[in-house]
Amino acid sequence: MNLAILKLKLNMILATIGILLLGFALSLAVADYAFGATFGLGLILSILIFLFFFNIIQWLFGPYLISWAYRTVEVTPNDPVYGWLYNIVAEVARYNNFKQVPKVYIADVPFPNAFAYGSPIAGKRIAFTLPILRLLNKDELKAVAGHELGHLKHKDVELLMAVGLIPALIYYLGWWLFWGGVFSGNGGNGRGNNGGLLFLIGIAMMAVSFVFQLFVLFLNRMREAYADVNSALTVPGGKENLQLALAKLTLSMDPEALERFKKRSSTNQLASMLFFAGSTEEVPTWNARELVEIWKSVKVPWYADILMDHPHPAKRIQLIEKIGK
Repeated sequence: MNLAILKLKLNMILATIGILLLGFALSLAVADYAFGATFGLGLILSILIFLFFFNIIQWLFGPYLISWAYRTVEVTPNDPVYGWLYNIVAEVARYNNFKQVPKVYIADVPFPNAFAYGSPIAGKRIAFTLPILRLLNKDELKAVAGHELGHLKHKDVELLMAVGLIPALIYYLGWWLFWGGVFSGNGGNGRGNNGGLLFLIGIAMMAVSFVFQLFVLFLNRMREAYADVNSALTVPGGKENLQLALAKLTLSMDPEALERFKKRSSTNQLASMLFFAGSTEEVPTWNARELVEIWKSVKVPWYADILMDHPHPAKRIQLIEKIGK
């Protein structure tokens, strides 16, 4: 196995286990200190049960809300206009050993994007917005489909939903402590904790939940990188075409990005990546190739994408460059 892929997999496993164990341990320790072992454990379980059922409902029925919000229309193999898109997804699904082709949708929104979603009720789904169909050629769309199908194959939605329980658990535990401190001058079930201390611990826990959300974003960025790896490894030409697709998507939203990457330091480049123009633009392939070449050698600081759910595009390009056909 490629060393870069092995390192990525190991980091994902360690991050997942670390978030879960550290989050549970912190929550149990604080609940035990504030409320005692019995009530504290019961509170933790109650919060988890509430979050679990809320997330399950969201997971099962969320795809229908997404389809409504994005105004999606399903594409069939016999569609006279977009049947070719279904064929692209079906081809990439075969590369990825899917027993059944996910449902294919077109989303009527004004920005270029593709995304995978679904549930046991709604089934596996992949959607492409109309602008991305105009922006990318068929080979680039295959590479994008390889990325999105990678999310379905790796069960990223389910994994991130489970790990995402941790910052929510810590937040709601902090919420309980906060209001316990507000309304009780003598909290802690006889442990001698006054209301002011509970109040402060509650605020601290809610702040810590934000830190854990950053951990979840870190894991999400690795899952996105792993989906890039899936495209590069399973789709013929996926490596080069996914790189071009990333560059075209960036340049379509920010036509000046290429010039800024040429002129500015990597620190300032982050600002350019966070700027989005009001409408998409056509992108010449040679401009995309030039941006890809620049990204291959850009040194991106570790904090550049700390608040993003996707890795900095230069990091994605550099990882793809290390693997693939």
